[in-house]
Amino acid sequence: MKNQNFFKRLIFALRGLRSAWLSERSFRAQVVITFIVLTTLFFLKASLQWWAVIILVIGATLAAELMNTALEYMLDLLHPNYHSQIGRAKDCAAAAVLVLSCSAILIFIAFLFEKYS
Repeated sequence: MKNQNFFKRLIFALRGLRSAWLSERSFRAQVVITFIVLTTLFFLKASLQWWAVIILVIGATLAAELMNTALEYMLDLLHPNYHSQIGRAKDCAAAAVLVLSCSAILIFIAFLFEKYS
């Protein structure tokens, strides 16, 4: 699979997005929330700086969710039975998504606070 052309790699990435969309409720929820937040930024006429910061943190959150999903798929395949170490690895990956999600929420609250204060 190494050295595939750009379009083949793009197809692989889009397949990954489709897979996450179809199988992961939390990914779908985060995408819906993303559209709500971006729509809010548009209607509240957010500055370019706010757009940049919020898009960056949303992108990081969605990317972390995709990495968490990939890790879960891989660990479930490699070790289908419960193992405490694998459970801890999955918990840490989920915690990374939680930390980024909380950061995104706090940044959006800061935007709203600045807009309405």
